Amino acid sequence: MASRHPFRSACFLLALLLFFDFPPSFSLHLSGSWKTTTFFQFLAKFGFQKTNLKDRSETQGYIYGNITTQLNTTSYVTLAVLDRGYFLEYYGNSTVLQRAAACTAMFKKIDSVAYDSQCNDGGSQDLLRKIPCPNGKLCPDEDNPRNVVENFQFSFHVEDLSQPRFWYLSFVACYRDSNCSWKPLEEEFSLDYDIWLVNGNPYSKNQNPLEYQFSFDNQDTVEIYLVFLACYMFLTPLQVYAVMRQKHPVTKLFTVGLIFSLCGVLLNMFHCLKFAFDGKGVEIAAIIGGVLDICSQTLLMLLLLLLAKGWAITRKELKNITLLFSVWALYGLVHVLLYVWDLTELDVIDDIDAYQTWPGWLMLILRIGIMAWFLFCLRATMAFEHQKSKLEFFLHFGAASLVWFIYLPIVALIALQVPVLWRTKLLLGIVYSANFLAYAVMAHLLWPTRSQQYFLLANQVDLGDELEEFDEAPHNIENRQAPFIRKNSRSLSDSDVFSTHDLANQRIAV
Repeated sequence: MASRHPFRSACFLLALLLFFDFPPSFSLHLSGSWKTTTFFQFLAKFGFQKTNLKDRSETQGYIYGNITTQLNTTSYVTLAVLDRGYFLEYYGNSTVLQRAAACTAMFKKIDSVAYDSQCNDGGSQDLLRKIPCPNGKLCPDEDNPRNVVENFQFSFHVEDLSQPRFWYLSFVACYRDSNCSWKPLEEEFSLDYDIWLVNGNPYSKNQNPLEYQFSFDNQDTVEIYLVFLACYMFLTPLQVYAVMRQKHPVTKLFTVGLIFSLCGVLLNMFHCLKFAFDGKGVEIAAIIGGVLDICSQTLLMLLLLLLAKGWAITRKELKNITLLFSVWALYGLVHVLLYVWDLTELDVIDDIDAYQTWPGWLMLILRIGIMAWFLFCLRATMAFEHQKSKLEFFLHFGAASLVWFIYLPIVALIALQVPVLWRTKLLLGIVYSANFLAYAVMAHLLWPTRSQQYFLLANQVDLGDELEEFDEAPHNIENRQAPFIRKNSRSLSDSDVFSTHDLANQRIAV
């Protein structure tokens, strides 16, 4: 029964999360439409790699695409490509209620460095484009056609000579008038856009397909998923073979969690591989993969709590089972809340991760509390248990479980000191490593040839341990060698002799 309820809960969780209206993630191949009445539209945050001066054209970042309108209009708005130093002030002023004041404030700092052939010919940086572009022609600001990627209307070449850096792409309904003053656009029309952001030369045939489409902070994630997909594909068939040999509630629950992990990695891998080719991926696959990861981790936590209380090893029935499932369900709900918060509420502009939000801190605190309760239950179970093989199991099990419980709070604190461009891949690699190692250690401890020494098997009653303890009792030591002789018997026959083992069997039978 214990293994069925978590499986049903996991399926319910998966179905529930699929009904959430998650916003589309900011994919790096951007396409869609924008109405100028919206005034400001943030498009993407993209990490460009450090430019190598010896191979500048191959290691630059590129932003290129087409932006058109179906209306015949001479009005234009602005496409801005800014690094964080300029973007934060620009973005903060976009919320000013009076649009005329907003346009002036947004571009006040940018005007000092942004090149414009009419208003700032001495500008040192190429940051702005007038849009929409004429149908079938280059954008008005593209004065050198050789710099524009073929078959597209505009291009930005991004160079960062010192370090990788985030750049921010946005539309704003502001334009320069004949006096070079920024004004809000009053006319309403819709823009159709198709924009690519890439690390590397679009013309090069030597592109690394696992990095070209990816923002710098997400580069190497494909390799991480590939490594752990191979690991899980090796471990999962072995565990399926083990559960077929020993059909026990513990191994069944463990196998379900392991299969969820494999499916989660597989779906995330599929999303990343497709993203590597089209810059969009399959968002629904990534969301389901994240849900399955949550199910896998929560099922593993449930299994650890059940074993810490001695379920199926020291005792078959557990006390306070309602409390155990309530704590487990609370942790699962907080984990889901964190996942939903990360997808819907976490501002991509902020350089923070999910563990730096209040749902993240709540989950980490709850995890530490559950770890303390786990240790308390394990200590009580070991005090109740006297069999050596079971005590050895609990020692190894407790050490491995404690590492799994404590690693996430420690890593979350360390991540605060890690630059955001490296933080995502660091957290992803450590989390997947810890979860896989936990499953690998548990698979070793629960392997049939090992676990049969301490499992209470439901389909088999083994009285050997009880008989050994009975034989080793002090009041039976003197009688171990002597047979029992019936009164009024002159001689001993085979039927007259009862060993202590037979007597023990009779008492147990009664």
